[in-house]
Amino acid sequence: MFTVISEQSDFLVINKHAGVHFHSQDGTAGVVATAEQQLGLKLYPVHRLDTLTSGLLLLAKSSDAARDFTELFSQHRVQKYYLALAQGKPKKKQGRIAGDMAKSRRSQYKLTRTLDNPAITQFFSHSVAEGLRLYLLKPLTGKTHQLRVALASLGVPILGDDLYGGAAADRGYLHAYELNFNFRGTDYLFRCPPEQGQEFLLPQVTEQLQGPWFSAAGLDWPA
Repeated sequence: MFTVISEQSDFLVINKHAGVHFHSQDGTAGVVATAEQQLGLKLYPVHRLDTLTSGLLLLAKSSDAARDFTELFSQHRVQKYYLALAQGKPKKKQGRIAGDMAKSRRSQYKLTRTLDNPAITQFFSHSVAEGLRLYLLKPLTGKTHQLRVALASLGVPILGDDLYGGAAADRGYLHAYELNFNFRGTDYLFRCPPEQGQEFLLPQVTEQLQGPWFSAAGLDWPA
């Protein structure tokens, strides 16, 4: 369900597995409740990941730490980077996706052309196989389903994301790859390559993650 990436005095960083619920539901404990039970700690989530999404999840160990992290997130001082795989050719290979998000059918959201309170996502992409592209995504806002809707709006829904029309796969191919922030005077950087999913483990994908193209902080992010 999860593995511990780092334990600090004020917080934990875990790698949530794909297909695991964030909240407890359907009589099954979610990842936060399970972490509390297994680690014997009271934990305070300060952001969340969709069920299909794997990767880095930050959990505070106290209400005071949670309050400070919530402030960092609200001020956009926690830098988050995600990986995704999608089939097809996008309308653009890198850039900025922005628009308001509105509820649609079947618990979906859609991106609109208005910009009253927009979801904003920056991205780079790189071809890794015939008809398959790897995306590095940086959300500048924190809207529900934001990254899934962003790629769907480009005509390339995330592989395995059947809610938004992604091709069938062994998992949803969205992964929280990197977190970096300064907390109480100390800089932290956590990076976690995906460990699940046949397509994420392709040599062409792992080679990209080891190359200079994926030094996220050093990329010239599109405005």
